[in-house]
Amino acid sequence: MIEIIIAVVGLIIGGGISFFVLNSKNSVKAKLIIEDANKQAEQIKKEKLLQAKEKFIELKSEHEKVINKKNNDINNTHQRVKQKETILNQKLAEVNKQDANFKKLSLEIKQQRSAIDRKQVELDKSHKNQVEQLEQISNLSAAEAKSQLIENLKDEAKTEALSIVNNTIEEAKLTAKQEAKKIVIQTIQRIATEEAVDNAVSVFNIDNDAVKGRIIGREGRNIRAIEAATGVDIVVDDTPGAIVLSCFDSVRREVARLSLHKLVTDGRIHPARIEEVVKKTSKEIEDEIIQIGKKTTIDLGIHGLHPELIKMVGRMRYRSSYGQNLLQHSRETANMCATMASELSLNTKYAKRAGLLHDIGKVSPDDAETPHAIIGMQLAEKYGEKPEVCNAIGAHHDEVEMTSLISPLVQVCDGVSGARPGARRAMTDQYIKRIKELEETALGYPGVLKSYAIQAGRELRVVVESEKVTDEKASELAFQISDKIQNEMTYPGQVKVTVIRETRSISYAK
Repeated sequence: MIEIIIAVVGLIIGGGISFFVLNSKNSVKAKLIIEDANKQAEQIKKEKLLQAKEKFIELKSEHEKVINKKNNDINNTHQRVKQKETILNQKLAEVNKQDANFKKLSLEIKQQRSAIDRKQVELDKSHKNQVEQLEQISNLSAAEAKSQLIENLKDEAKTEALSIVNNTIEEAKLTAKQEAKKIVIQTIQRIATEEAVDNAVSVFNIDNDAVKGRIIGREGRNIRAIEAATGVDIVVDDTPGAIVLSCFDSVRREVARLSLHKLVTDGRIHPARIEEVVKKTSKEIEDEIIQIGKKTTIDLGIHGLHPELIKMVGRMRYRSSYGQNLLQHSRETANMCATMASELSLNTKYAKRAGLLHDIGKVSPDDAETPHAIIGMQLAEKYGEKPEVCNAIGAHHDEVEMTSLISPLVQVCDGVSGARPGARRAMTDQYIKRIKELEETALGYPGVLKSYAIQAGRELRVVVESEKVTDEKASELAFQISDKIQNEMTYPGQVKVTVIRETRSISYAK
């Protein structure tokens, strides 16, 4: 056991000796490393110190610059403050001086005011004395004199006002007729017119006469079915290549014409087929009427029209008045109304609307005995048109009283559209008869020598005997003749009656 312990101790001692030897070698190396490290550290320290000194010097210079700049700013601010203080002191001195002047001026004003008050008292006394003296001289009080002066001034003002009014009226009378003619002529020139004349018959052209037999049918059953379905008289005669459709209703004639065209093209012509085609064609015509009404309102720039009124506008396409197409006449009237309204600074939209709708009573199926203007006015009121438009429709033939300036415009434009040459068709015999009636109407009065109907019966010139008819009677005669024409005759537009009284003094030198 002891041997083992001794062996262990020996090993420990031996190991310690060997560790010491190794440790002594390592310490030498460590010292060398430490010395190198110290040298490097000293060198780095010196470099860092140099860098720190350079940085400090740099920061110090920058700081000095900032301090100098701030000092300069402070000095500048101090100088500006001193300058402002000097200016304020000067202004304060000026204000004190002005205050002293103001006090002095205020004192002078008070003195002047007191002097004015004293003079005013003296003037009042003097005025009172003068008024009393005037009252004593005129035997009138001040109130009575004032009222008398006011009455005199009123009379003078009334006289001057009446004179001005009379001069204005006379000037208006001189220029109104000329201006009205100018506006009407300009309107007519600016509106492009079209000739659109309808007849009471339509001609259906066929390729060969064999088609006539098929249209007539066995024992005439086909032609009777067509006439019953369309309400149109069909005339099949010896005229080659044509069948005549006769009816005053243009819509029915158009339905019959289109139905015949479809039947002939299809080749199947019998009563059942005829009823089917006529019914289908009538529906197409109704749709076309609505489209025509919409297109017309769009072309004229009229918006918000009731659908029923649009339909009536479309139906005017298939209606004529004295041979003039009603829709074309209404479009022309609407355009002229808008032009005249713009010239007169009136509402152009209302004028154009009234011009288009003024004859819708002619296409209404209700109450044929009532004048078409009244029917049109009632329809416009029913479908929510403005009162100005309704009145213009109802008054364009003087059935109701005019309440707006648009109403006479519609009346004038309606007459212009219908009276222009070629617009309406008149038979020669009727025209000659109307001219003779005009001339005979004037010849029936005493003192009338001759009468002449000129300008297509729109003017009647009456020549009277100067010995029997005086100037006053001439004016009365013109009124009587125009009144008789208006009450007893039927004529388009208006008739101007001119009574001519001429005195001639003749002498011969021999």
